[in-house]
Amino acid sequence: MLRAARVTARGPLGRRAVCTGSDHTCTAGIVTAARAGSGLAAGATRGLHVTHPEVAEAPAYLENSVEELFANNLQWRESLKQKDPEFFTRMAKGQKPRYLWIGCADSRVPAETICGLPPGSLFVHRNIANMVNNVDVSAMSVIQFAVTVLKVQHIVICGHYNCGGVMASMKNVDHGSPLENWLRNIRDVYRLHREELDRIGDMDERGKRLVELNVVEQAINLYKARTVQARRVETMQNLSKYGFVQPRIHPVVYDPGTGELRRLDVLMREWIRDLVPIYNLYSIETSPQVEWDGMGCSMTLPP
Repeated sequence: MLRAARVTARGPLGRRAVCTGSDHTCTAGIVTAARAGSGLAAGATRGLHVTHPEVAEAPAYLENSVEELFANNLQWRESLKQKDPEFFTRMAKGQKPRYLWIGCADSRVPAETICGLPPGSLFVHRNIANMVNNVDVSAMSVIQFAVTVLKVQHIVICGHYNCGGVMASMKNVDHGSPLENWLRNIRDVYRLHREELDRIGDMDERGKRLVELNVVEQAINLYKARTVQARRVETMQNLSKYGFVQPRIHPVVYDPGTGELRRLDVLMREWIRDLVPIYNLYSIETSPQVEWDGMGCSMTLPP
């Protein structure tokens, strides 16, 4: 049976760490060791001072280990509690984000970080190349929950330049299943806009434009979603309560090279106008002989 041991260490930055744990781990901020009977658990290494008499050695600093996650988490928690002692108490009571963020899984595009927002501000779904695929049960479930339960006011669909998924889709290479099946959806976006894209000779610039067009097409897919249309009709019927049609859909792009997040210069109503007769599921009468569609535009801006 493993018993926790108390260990004290100093990392290369001189930070003192004291921690009790049931497994043998260590970082600059957290050090734990485990012992079985009177001996160390397998894998113990050298280099630290221990306070428990039966623990002789344990790793002093593993900055390349997964343990950095826990060390950094400890520092983050303590720092946040000093700034806002009630933060985690509020977080424990539930969430009420205004935004659903659909972005790429790329590690360079962390939603809250690039938006400068704290935890609890965004409800987030990420996948390769920020796709909104109507047969993707995960994405559709996230959208349904965000729209019908959390009742988010905005959906942000965010692409980014130098997107690996987009660039891979531009190559005539079989990337293997299931990745190749996924990338085919981006190839379909290329097919829809082939005339414009083929006119761009520089492949990097062509890739950037495909990133932008892919964002627009995924925004269109959001307008097609039945849960989005139903919620927009509901809020349209109660503008005095909600102030504007919700959720509003925002196609944006992020540049990892500059850190800039910007709106795409598109009017979505122009992109979806011809699609309404095909994809619209809901229509309501807003005045005599005037109907408003679930794919209709947001008629008032948020305060």
